[in-house]
Amino acid sequence: MWTVVRVPVVSSFLVTGGAGFVGSTLAFAIRRRWPDSKVVALDNLRRRGSERNLPRLKDAGVEFFHGDVRNPEDLEGVAPADFLLECSAEPSVEAGYEGGPRYVLNTNLFGTVNCLEYARRHGSKVVFFSSSRVYPMAPLNAARYIEQPTRFEWTDGQVMAGVSSRGVTETCSLVGARSFYGATKLASEMLCEEYAHAFDLGVVVNRCGVVAGPWQLGKIDQGILAFWVARHHFGGALDYLGFGGAGKQLRDFLHAEDLAELVLDQIQGFDGFRGQTFNVGGGPAASVSLCELTALCREATGRAIPVGSRDGARRADLRIYVSDCSKLFRATNWRPKHSVQQIVADIADWVREYEDTVRILAG
Repeated sequence: MWTVVRVPVVSSFLVTGGAGFVGSTLAFAIRRRWPDSKVVALDNLRRRGSERNLPRLKDAGVEFFHGDVRNPEDLEGVAPADFLLECSAEPSVEAGYEGGPRYVLNTNLFGTVNCLEYARRHGSKVVFFSSSRVYPMAPLNAARYIEQPTRFEWTDGQVMAGVSSRGVTETCSLVGARSFYGATKLASEMLCEEYAHAFDLGVVVNRCGVVAGPWQLGKIDQGILAFWVARHHFGGALDYLGFGGAGKQLRDFLHAEDLAELVLDQIQGFDGFRGQTFNVGGGPAASVSLCELTALCREATGRAIPVGSRDGARRADLRIYVSDCSKLFRATNWRPKHSVQQIVADIADWVREYEDTVRILAG
């Protein structure tokens, strides 16, 4: 385990995508731990509902800058920051298939270039938020698995390195298609590495699995847990899609507050994390299938809705994805604290308290 030196941090921070779910959670967490620090949240407010975070950011003492990472001029208008937390992204795996990939490429790839240029000019340390979707689809779907009554699970003894019953490690092959979203994240990781080598830029890369929690304005192709809870609360159509139509697809989930705790640790002990890439997720203990999630949502909301079945899988779907965070666990004392049941309960409580705000989810 690396030695991480804990020191008080009074710094300036730029959080791109700062009005989004992950970005705003991080901005709030920084302000709570280091209330004297300056935090700027930059966001283009394209995501429906992100404008609802603006009063919350203001109340927390976070400065909002209406800008777009696709425009280098917007970043040039932001004061220098000691740390850049690059959370901006079009996060949908389905993005780019209908209507072409231009927006996801411009935002997730060229936007990263603009952010790295900002960091190069100002000497900012960078925490880059990548995705588990950098791992290719076909090999993961070809991995050996067993079918349990309510879920699919990977087995040990895989032909492909980096996959086991514990999930996917950073040693997993990166050869193969992974969606436009995943491709932009992988390309951005490579650019982070090049900038670090060429300009001695300090960079940490977090390959996040499925992050969830209150204030996530989920939809069918992104933010599935919040979407599933909201549909149970408000009512509406739900379907299990693909892989037999029984809802046995498996994912692990990470509470946004657990992610924030890790990022605060990375900021505080940055030199111990610099140059590293980590899988960051809830792991097997926080894994749940769609049909298991349905049961949890019924329990948390007290409501049951019918769930249909369609066998036609979405083109970028995975039968199983679970993060193996062994590398991160060896390097740190950080561990996720929230179970899937707790995450679902937190979201359900939030939906009840902010019905008018969340009603958008049921559309």
